[in-house]
Amino acid sequence: MTNGNSFDVAVIGGGHNGLTCACYLAKAGLKVVVLERRHIVGGAVCTQDDLIDGYKIDVGSSAHIMIHLTPVIQDLELEKFGLEYIDCDPFAFAPMPDGKGAIYFWRDVDKTCESIAKISPEDADRYKAFVNEWEKLNEGVFDAFLKPPTLTNLLRHMILKRNADPANMVRKLMTSYGSLVKETFKHEGLRAAMTWLAAQSGPPPTAAASGDFLGWHSMIHRSGVKRPRGGSGALTQAMAKCLEHHGGEVMLDAEVASIGVDGKRVTSIELANGEKIEAKRVVSNAHVHTTFFKLIGRGNLPNGLAERLDNVRVGNGFGMIVRCAVSELPDYSAAPSGGSPAECHRGLQLLCPSMQYLDNTYADYLKGRPSEKPGALAMTFSAVDDTLAPENKHTLFIWGQYYPYELASGENWDDIEDREADKLIDVVNDYAPNVKASLIDRFVQSPLDLERRIGLLRGNVMHVEMDFDQMFYFRPLPEMNAYKTPFENLYLTGASTHPGGGVFGASGHNTAKVVLKDVKKWFGQ
Repeated sequence: MTNGNSFDVAVIGGGHNGLTCACYLAKAGLKVVVLERRHIVGGAVCTQDDLIDGYKIDVGSSAHIMIHLTPVIQDLELEKFGLEYIDCDPFAFAPMPDGKGAIYFWRDVDKTCESIAKISPEDADRYKAFVNEWEKLNEGVFDAFLKPPTLTNLLRHMILKRNADPANMVRKLMTSYGSLVKETFKHEGLRAAMTWLAAQSGPPPTAAASGDFLGWHSMIHRSGVKRPRGGSGALTQAMAKCLEHHGGEVMLDAEVASIGVDGKRVTSIELANGEKIEAKRVVSNAHVHTTFFKLIGRGNLPNGLAERLDNVRVGNGFGMIVRCAVSELPDYSAAPSGGSPAECHRGLQLLCPSMQYLDNTYADYLKGRPSEKPGALAMTFSAVDDTLAPENKHTLFIWGQYYPYELASGENWDDIEDREADKLIDVVNDYAPNVKASLIDRFVQSPLDLERRIGLLRGNVMHVEMDFDQMFYFRPLPEMNAYKTPFENLYLTGASTHPGGGVFGASGHNTAKVVLKDVKKWFGQ
């Protein structure tokens, strides 16, 4: 026990979904504790000031998009606990590989179309029609995201009520986003930018039933890309304060060693230091494999469950990121700024010259080797937030995919991470030739570091692969898609569950509702 107390709910893992769930439960009057193994809350939504001296460096997600389409921030009144969001507009910038022009994606659709028209007039009209069509459908997607999934949810919310041509939309949903982008747009530069942004969810452009990874782009015009002032982790810091305000508790350096079970119930939680935690209900924000294989143990699982969990695909890595301190911002050949803040630096910088380029990168990944020419997504949020770096200095984060966790060469990521970081920096330097000379310091997160530091097994930032057969009703398994498990007082939340990864909060929101419903049943309400 902790301080002689037991809890109504113990949440394992202080990631943003775990904290979201904990805040809702505490706000409803339950006694809640969050157990976080690291020295800081946040999981994959965390910012540290001890990695590069003088700079605030994210160690997980950096761009916040989908959470702004949920009620989480408003429901928890996080602005009262210090959360302030900065709108990054334009939300994306795609320089053409020949240095002749660029596309700016603004929250305003008409303004975006004006930018596209300078590169491809016919695609400007196509883009506006694309946004209108997919925005209607994805309004329904969010209805499905903010509740436990059922087999009928998608048809009811996404297709039948939202579209005048449901058969055609089903066809588009069932196709690959690579095929869909070719069908929808004509200019290769626009195609490449849209494909690269869609690829951030994980599946390759050829994946079947991935059409909405492209269609989801329409909703960014509604949500925007935002950044908490002070770094990505300012969100989870505000959540921790919210939890404590409502009587909850956060325990840091509280690594869970095991979850004790007796039959169909969880009986206790034991920390690595030997301390016991008692709770009537337990919510695990840890990876689904970590929860059942490491904390509970295969031998304690119901018959057949271990085998079904083995078949939940984690995959062979996902991506890596280089966090740089720089003396000036990238001076893009397609949008010269002299290294000073400009419109191109506010959002996501999409550095992928063609669809074939991305296909080549993925082909290398399938062979178990890092690509010689990776796709890069650059982020320079110090251009909109002067709290991240010293005066006249900046941050440059470079995300790349696809990067295999397990290397066919037999090499170890500890030995090659600097070599691969150099390649990512080279890609950005190809578009902005001042980048290499501006480097001051860097912090590299390889797939192995992502696993060690923030519990992302095999470096998969989405926990498990985001293929259609592992989404919605099937995530992580049909019998656990509603956040419940075979143990009657154990629940799951986080990226392993519906609706998946990203800075979202929907899973935590949904799990809290399920727990509260069960609590009311327990008390006969």
